[in-house]
Amino acid sequence: MSRHSIIRALVGGAALTLLAGIASAQTVIKFSHVVADGTPKGQGALMFKKLAEERLAGKVKVEVFPNSQLFGDGKELEALLLNDVQLIAPSLSKFDRYTDQIQVFDLPFLFDDIAAVHRFHNSATGKGILNSLSKKGMTGLAYWDNGMKQLSAKKALKMPDDAKGLKFRIQASDILEAQFKAVGGVPQKLAFAEVYQALETGVVDGAENPWSNAYSQKFFEVQPFFTESNHGYLGYMVVANAKFWSDLPADVRATLEKILAEVTTEVNKSSSALNDGDRQKIKDSGKTQILPFSAEQRTAWQTAMKPVYDKFTDKIGKDVVDAARAANKP
Repeated sequence: MSRHSIIRALVGGAALTLLAGIASAQTVIKFSHVVADGTPKGQGALMFKKLAEERLAGKVKVEVFPNSQLFGDGKELEALLLNDVQLIAPSLSKFDRYTDQIQVFDLPFLFDDIAAVHRFHNSATGKGILNSLSKKGMTGLAYWDNGMKQLSAKKALKMPDDAKGLKFRIQASDILEAQFKAVGGVPQKLAFAEVYQALETGVVDGAENPWSNAYSQKFFEVQPFFTESNHGYLGYMVVANAKFWSDLPADVRATLEKILAEVTTEVNKSSSALNDGDRQKIKDSGKTQILPFSAEQRTAWQTAMKPVYDKFTDKIGKDVVDAARAANKP
């Protein structure tokens, strides 16, 4: 081999080594969630991927796995703690085993509207709940909205007695279990990915979901009636594996935190519009009836579910419940 050939080979080898080093230095963030891309959470995950890869090109790659492609909602927290995924955004109900305070978000008829929820998110109490998982191996990063929940069933739900004997799908939440028991319902804990088939086959008779979930998962096709109850809030906490997050280079972590703040603002701004649009699509489908919820009906349901507060307020903390109630006042 000539001297020039040797130099070219060495230079080429060095270039390959450099490229390999650059590739290996790239941080891969797996973001796993259980809903469709078209939901607020799905859109937020894709927006985070886009901005992270634009602003941290060559440093960060984000892989998004929607619709329980990697892990269902019963396994995603375990996967995060094992660092099999680095970011997830489970519904707030999923964290009740780690902190009692977070159960406040499941209390029925607590928040008047999404604006009240946001005021609570931004309060000292809300921020404290977000930071309460640091000793559990998770770093709480943001609250993301899905929306206010609506009741659906195989029969019209107008007054609390209409729920008696019906089987309702719920998330794994003691409060949601108590909520339906308070009106004579039979709560059934099921993974989100199983809900459509369970509704279709009669394993459960009803459920509670924001409009975006009901539309994206086609629940309206197998639920003849929706009651526009706005009785509860379904939101998510974006969390990272704590060690993974703390081990990121400081500049990368700071940029990702800034991106998450931007995405959170956009997700929470757009979720109401998305839910309104999906409500209209469900109505236009002609496959289900959307029933209004009068002030009289709301009062009746609130009264029927008062025992839920009696049972859980001390566990959550009266100060936390009071802070959430105070958020209803602008």
